[in-house]
Amino acid sequence: MNQSQHREYSVGSDEKGLRLDLFLSRRDPFLSRSQVQKLIEKGAVRVGDHPAKAGQRLREGETVHCEIPPVADYHVLPEDIPLPVIYEDESILVVDKPTGMVVHPAAGHHQGTMVNAILFHCRDLSGIGGVLRPGIVHRLDKDTSGLMIVAKSDRAHQGLTDQFRKRQIQKTYQALAYGNMKADQGFIDLPVGRHPVDRKRMSTSSRRGKEAITHWRVCERYGEVTLLHLNIETGRTHQIRVHLNAIGHPVVGDSVYGGTKRVHTIVDPVLRSALKGLKRQALHAAHLCFNHPITGNLMTFSSSLPEDMVSVCEVLRCSASLREVP
Repeated sequence: MNQSQHREYSVGSDEKGLRLDLFLSRRDPFLSRSQVQKLIEKGAVRVGDHPAKAGQRLREGETVHCEIPPVADYHVLPEDIPLPVIYEDESILVVDKPTGMVVHPAAGHHQGTMVNAILFHCRDLSGIGGVLRPGIVHRLDKDTSGLMIVAKSDRAHQGLTDQFRKRQIQKTYQALAYGNMKADQGFIDLPVGRHPVDRKRMSTSSRRGKEAITHWRVCERYGEVTLLHLNIETGRTHQIRVHLNAIGHPVVGDSVYGGTKRVHTIVDPVLRSALKGLKRQALHAAHLCFNHPITGNLMTFSSSLPEDMVSVCEVLRCSASLREVP
């Protein structure tokens, strides 16, 4: 972790004409454009054999070389935290993240994160962009539970990042959403970007929103609430939560995107109490399907609904069945 890392990226046909800094920040989700620009200023990025400029436009087939500096890991320590690993080999981990666990250290969360647990579990992981986020190739919100992939080597990290970029990794979520969906399935195609006023939130009304597509299918109907299966083509921050709120069906328990206000419309006191008792957004990453970054083998994993969501579903079913009794 104390050595620099050399990364190479080949410019694809869909990336020609992109600015270099935008290209690199897209290729690696944990390198921001400002971080890329600093690396370029330090001479750590080349296009072919030539020094790079942040604003230069890339051509198809060019190779971009990037030297990632050593990781500043002095403030992030391994911690013996239970890590629900459901698959592991020498290249990857698949983890069933519990709700309430922050993925990587940030302001206010320097300890007790998944990164701290991963560092204890695997002592030879690499960091990304000088910030210790070892092996993390995608994220789940703190209060979203379910499946995550962790890369144990730089080669695995690059392979998985490429699959995410090319939208080759299939992710299926389950969510409890307020209201009764009119159709049995559909999709939401609304751009997602930073909220124009509240910078901590995302919005479909952002002036700089990026393409975001969410496919949904009804699993069970309970009247006031619907259990959904959701597949995302894109992986924008808070995408499912923002999209469902935008069409009037916020995720149950979502304090940021309307899911706690809606509970006050529930008339049944038992049901209202059960929904209030869910202290997080009812969103679970239930299925993952991807090609192993080293062997190329198809890997498929599933995670059952966590107990807190199962309990709410049972109350919802009971409430719905009572209403059907003549």
